[in-house]
Amino acid sequence: MSTTKIDTGACERVRLDGNRGEVAEIVNKALCGAENVLGMLRWLGAGERFAADTLDDRHQLIYLMEGEGSIALEGKDYEVARGAGVYLEPGETAAISQRGAAPVKLFHLVVPRADG
Repeated sequence: MSTTKIDTGACERVRLDGNRGEVAEIVNKALCGAENVLGMLRWLGAGERFAADTLDDRHQLIYLMEGEGSIALEGKDYEVARGAGVYLEPGETAAISQRGAAPVKLFHLVVPRADG
C-alpha cells in the first residue's frame, strides 16, 4: 500500500445551484485510487443549506470543521458548532444550514454499506 498526499487546497471547488454552497472532492478514484470512498469538503455561507442525499447503499459522515450551523435531523433542528458531526446510516438524510457570522466548512465522507 502506498501513501498519497493530496493538496486539498488545489482540488477544484464547484459552486452548486440552489443555494447549496460549494463542494470539492478530496478523496476519490482519480485523486488517490479510492475505489469505494468519496470524501468532500463543503462550504456554506449565509442563507445556504446542504441536504445530504438519501443513499440506500452508503453510510455518510458529516463533520463540522469550522463555523456554526444548524442540523435538521428526523424533524428536529440542532444548533451545532465546530467539532459536531452526524452519522447517517443507509436510507437516512440530514440537512445542514449556516448560522452565525462565519461560513461553515464541512467534511463529508461517503462509504459503501458492507454486506456480510
